[in-house]
Amino acid sequence: MELLKEIANISGQSGLYRILKPTRTGVIVESLDGKKTRSVVGANARVSVLKDISVYIEDHQDAAMPLANIFLKIRETHGEKVELNTKNATEADLFDLLATVVPNFDRERVHGSDVKKMISWYNIISANLPEAFVVEAVETAEETKSEEA
Repeated sequence: MELLKEIANISGQSGLYRILKPTRTGVIVESLDGKKTRSVVGANARVSVLKDISVYIEDHQDAAMPLANIFLKIRETHGEKVELNTKNATEADLFDLLATVVPNFDRERVHGSDVKKMISWYNIISANLPEAFVVEAVETAEETKSEEA
């Protein structure tokens, strides 16, 4: 899921954005929705690249699983869309869903709001950037071929 290095969450704005290119005052981003609106995000904005996000797991003190791995496991388990309505879901519902994908996540350091964001982000990427999941399969096939040679 190398495309996650181009996808970001911007604090205070809903949805996800594809980082297009830097400017002198920030970065140009494009929304990952049907509108594909472009805007400039200032250098003061908190931009979180999805490639750098991970979820705490209980193996040891600082153990974490990258978000890309979680997204791939969600794809295997739940398909193209997670059907859970996050607005009405209880924290127990959210944790149960995450436990189906990452059974050893740290329940003390992962919050229900974090799981809601992950589900929302997964559904946005799956609907608007499905090639993020296809690329991984192609890379794996290419790696297998080069190992066999």
